[in-house]
Amino acid sequence: MSSNMWKKAKPYLLTIGLQFGSAGMYIISAATLNHGMNRYVLIVYRNAIAALVLAPFALVLERKTRPKMTLSIFFHIMVLGFLEPVLDQGFAYLGMKYTSASFTSAIMNAVPSVTFVISVIFRIEHVNIKEVRSQAKVIGTLVTFGGALLMAMYKGPAINIVGSHDDGGHHESSSRTSSTHWAMGTLFILIGCVAWSCFYVLQSVTLKKYPANISLSCWICSMGAMQGAAVAFVAERHPSAWAVGWDTRLLAPLYTGIVSSGITYYVQGLVMKTRGPVFVTAFNPLCMILVAILASFVLAEKLHLGSIIGGFIIAIGLYAVVWGKSKDYSTSTSPTNDPTDLKDENEAHKLPITTTNGTKLTIIGGKNSSNQPAEMQFMTVQK
Repeated sequence: MSSNMWKKAKPYLLTIGLQFGSAGMYIISAATLNHGMNRYVLIVYRNAIAALVLAPFALVLERKTRPKMTLSIFFHIMVLGFLEPVLDQGFAYLGMKYTSASFTSAIMNAVPSVTFVISVIFRIEHVNIKEVRSQAKVIGTLVTFGGALLMAMYKGPAINIVGSHDDGGHHESSSRTSSTHWAMGTLFILIGCVAWSCFYVLQSVTLKKYPANISLSCWICSMGAMQGAAVAFVAERHPSAWAVGWDTRLLAPLYTGIVSSGITYYVQGLVMKTRGPVFVTAFNPLCMILVAILASFVLAEKLHLGSIIGGFIIAIGLYAVVWGKSKDYSTSTSPTNDPTDLKDENEAHKLPITTTNGTKLTIIGGKNSSNQPAEMQFMTVQK
């Protein structure tokens, strides 16, 4: 492969690799929870390892740019540490316990739409219903919620996939139990989506005062681990719950902390420098497909017709929102009478943010062609 071909293929290969890494996170986490590991303990270990992974990079790369810590910033970090590591991960793991890994990964595709709604409520995102891009975002959001509602209300018959198996009466009994809690599990996952979206909005505000994204991510992981530990000590009082061995109890925290935080952060940064956040977000449904396939082999999960239809509808809604956001991005970076000045100014207002698990949020400011402040744009990338 020539250097030119590699340069063109590199963003695609790296982004596809990210989706495999994210799919592995869902599978390993589900397997660990199924084997009895307490979800609160997993959250503590995961974020503690993530903080240790990010700390050296923060100390070295941001030693000259890290601003002074203030009481206001510290309070924001405490809230951020509670929103994403504690609420989002906690409810996502709980919802996964009641549903499945493939179902959870499908519902998580609704995060961009939920973020859009919250941004509109807090007047961060502006909607002009006469514009096609705004219509696409609104329609995409409604379609996404419709798909999530369908998945919650209609489970449908099981679809046999190669690798899944039927274990007779036990499977039938567990299927009835799972159906009873299906709607509850969906509700828990959606609560996690809302917490994750609120995290994005508050993080954008915090980054204005503390523009050191690696250090901020490290602080959030640290606070999340401490707050998660406080919750875990109350919810799980048996010392044996904190034990790890040479199994998934050790693999899950290491994988989610290192791969889903350290490596994912670095790779997303490489891709976004050349292709932007929309490019990475467009590959999110690939993770949903990979999780469905891997879960059928590793976890013996069976897909249900409602999950397949609902996941497809959510993917359509996601792409509608992504398309509308890509038009926002194109408008905010369109050339004016002085393209060089505008490019420099937009670059000065372009801030990448990394969450506790490697998820990326990009805020794009600057001015538009009318020399007016361009609207902030929120874009999520696979967890």
